[in-house]
Amino acid sequence: MLILQVLINGILIGGLYGCVAVGFSLVWGVSNIINLSHGIFIMLGAYITFWLFTLFHIDPFLTIPISAAILFLVGYLVQKFLLNYVVGYTQQSGFGVFLSLIMTFGLARVFENLMVGIWSGDWRSVTTTYSGLSLHLAGVSIPYIRIAVFGVALFSAGLLSIFLYRSRAGMAIRAITFNTVGAQIVGIELDRIYNITFALGAALAGIAGSLVSLIYSFSPFLSTPYLSWAFVIVVMGGLGSIYGAIAGGILLGIIESVASVYVGPGYQQAIGFIILVLLLIFRPQGLFGKKFLK
Repeated sequence: MLILQVLINGILIGGLYGCVAVGFSLVWGVSNIINLSHGIFIMLGAYITFWLFTLFHIDPFLTIPISAAILFLVGYLVQKFLLNYVVGYTQQSGFGVFLSLIMTFGLARVFENLMVGIWSGDWRSVTTTYSGLSLHLAGVSIPYIRIAVFGVALFSAGLLSIFLYRSRAGMAIRAITFNTVGAQIVGIELDRIYNITFALGAALAGIAGSLVSLIYSFSPFLSTPYLSWAFVIVVMGGLGSIYGAIAGGILLGIIESVASVYVGPGYQQAIGFIILVLLLIFRPQGLFGKKFLK
């Protein structure tokens, strides 16, 4: 039963990993911005859930829409008043993503220091009355909270997919991914769509942060590992692929879970990055990579 327990643990945590990567993949695939502040947005989502639960006793799952809304606003303002200027200059000067890397790296450091100044660098965690409850089935123990986190992660990715295919803004985002020049010709405002795209990516990071707070302890300094996981998952699943991000997250979760048991906990992240290197060599477009969002 050990292998079954390991696989279930890997799948459930992989759903969270996929949620961590979906917003990162969306922003990178649409606006060609590698958002190095994505990890700090995840930590902001975790802190929003922690303080709403601690101060106002709001159930952590009920704080998820609040985290998403706050991070959506933060992301929209960041893109509108900072990154749009970088994107415009980048397109004219041919510097590629270099300037966006510098800008988002600087943003991450600013937000990180603000969080330390406001909330300190202490480790926080969210513990509810149902945190220790588990489902016991066929010799396998499955925490209810991990099942719920997995379900919310998949539901969030599904909502994003519906938005991209059913809403006018979503179709505009997909049009820009297909052909930026053609999208402009038919009247799509690039800046506005980039604002919405980055805001959606930040909102998804906020959701992921709220889910992280339900399972793990966190601090402002934990943003880098989550950013690293997002990189690995995007390469695994393919840039711009929503389902690829979820599948890549689940795959990474299974790999790390198996490695922690049969190789050793100290090697589980190393194995994930070894697979990253191999994919970059033999299949750089990822397992589900396409030239458009799907």
